[in-house]
Amino acid sequence: MTTNRPSDARLAAARYEVERVAPPDPKADDEANAGQPTMDQRARIVEIAIQQAQRRGDFDGLPGAGKPLTGLDGVRDPDWWIRRKIERENLTGIGPPALTLRAEDRGLDERLDGVASETAVRELLEDFNRRVREARRQLQGGPPVVTPTRDVDAEVCAWRERRVERWRVVDEQRRREAEELASMSWRQRRRARRRV
Repeated sequence: MTTNRPSDARLAAARYEVERVAPPDPKADDEANAGQPTMDQRARIVEIAIQQAQRRGDFDGLPGAGKPLTGLDGVRDPDWWIRRKIERENLTGIGPPALTLRAEDRGLDERLDGVASETAVRELLEDFNRRVREARRQLQGGPPVVTPTRDVDAEVCAWRERRVERWRVVDEQRRREAEELASMSWRQRRRARRRV
């Protein structure tokens, strides 16, 4: 039974090439392997198919070409695939709690900076700490939770300092803009307002 697929034609050409180079051994053909290529012939067929694919350029431009292999550092992580998928696709809220809490911990300061009141900052931190403690108590398995809890009072102080610094930068920018406007003529100020 023959089909008209191109891969079958290539396979047939590779088999022909192998049979031409090394004719089949009649002693190796017994009743169980009648008509089947030997292991040596199979290896040659595969090698010829690879060489043909290289000549056609099937292996050119593959992702990761010319780059070192990752994950050869000797540390065996059984959850490498889920971690890589979450990082590659920037997924949030799914996966083992150990990984989601670690990702949330990395972006927690930025999230806190977006909050307007101290009580909201405290609520966010207490919720985060509660979820870290619950994940540490889990008995379902999975990777260990190494994310530390946050000291609420220290984080609130750091949030205040960052907020004061942000306001200082905004005030400085406004002062510079006011000085710039003051040094302009009335026509230049009018043109500047039109651009905005």
